[in-house]
Amino acid sequence: MVTRIKDIANLQSARENQLVGYGLVIGLQGSGDSLRNSPFTEQSIRAMLENLGIASEGGRARAKNVAAVIVTANFPAFVSTGARMDVTVSSMGDATSLAGGTLIMTPLKAADGEIYGVAQGPVIVTGFNAQGAAEKLTQGVPTAGRVPNGAIVEREINEKFAYQTNLKLELRNADFSTAVKIADTINAFTKDRFGKRLAYEQDAKTVIIEQPAKISSARFYAMLETLPVEVDMPARVVVDERTGTIVIGQDVKISRVAISHGTLTVRITEMPRVVQPDPFSDGETAVEDYTVIDAAQPDATVGLLNGPNLETLVGGLNKLGVKPDGIIAILQSIKSAGALQADLVLQ
Repeated sequence: MVTRIKDIANLQSARENQLVGYGLVIGLQGSGDSLRNSPFTEQSIRAMLENLGIASEGGRARAKNVAAVIVTANFPAFVSTGARMDVTVSSMGDATSLAGGTLIMTPLKAADGEIYGVAQGPVIVTGFNAQGAAEKLTQGVPTAGRVPNGAIVEREINEKFAYQTNLKLELRNADFSTAVKIADTINAFTKDRFGKRLAYEQDAKTVIIEQPAKISSARFYAMLETLPVEVDMPARVVVDERTGTIVIGQDVKISRVAISHGTLTVRITEMPRVVQPDPFSDGETAVEDYTVIDAAQPDATVGLLNGPNLETLVGGLNKLGVKPDGIIAILQSIKSAGALQADLVLQ
């Protein structure tokens, strides 16, 4: 498969950073935290009111339209002060829904403890719940939502991209063959354009590119990121036994094997019988145990499976007429037999 460099590798200087903050969502319609079970919400309400100059000494707060939340965001690379970004809001108390709420001003901090953004705005929730006297319906996750463009960048990250002497590419999927092909493709381009080879592979995940003179780093990388590269990927089968999902890679092959797959069904039926005594005898009516055991093994056929390519492999598995859980068991057995020429990943 041929694809662009920008689709299979990231520039290390262009990494994102994660931000997190603690705040309050207000304006809920009685679906907020119960202050008895979430005492931190009441403490936050009092602190917010004191910051706004409102005395909150005295009785307990009884508000049910406030929820304590954790706010998370990904801080993009190369953003400047005043730029906006989306944030995700998640309830941390026992609130039942954040629908209709508004996130009030929440500082967002990075791992270094510095504030890089401030979030505020209406929360968009896609899930909902409805409850009656005897039934409750919940669809989606009503206790989490997003605030589109809800955060404003207050501090920039000190980027040195324009002054780097080397660019470092990190492959999203580590592979030695792909890293070598990327380096060769870049060298062929730079040899023709700048008269020398500027790239070399450091390992299966990293390619180092020397920055040429008299050209900006941004313009130089823009020339490289659209270069086509033939991607090499390992043969791999990914199996999720919980959901029954099976993903088979293009290069997966199976040696010729014979497979017998069938489900053994054992049915036990208890049919107690009433036994009457003979006439004019002193016997008593009694109950006699009677058990019927039936064993059956349908579809226990032997089939040949040979997968020199993906289409043949999938067709052979479908011809066996088994369900996804049966295909998972077959693939595991084929791997144990040494006939599966791929890496089997169980999740």
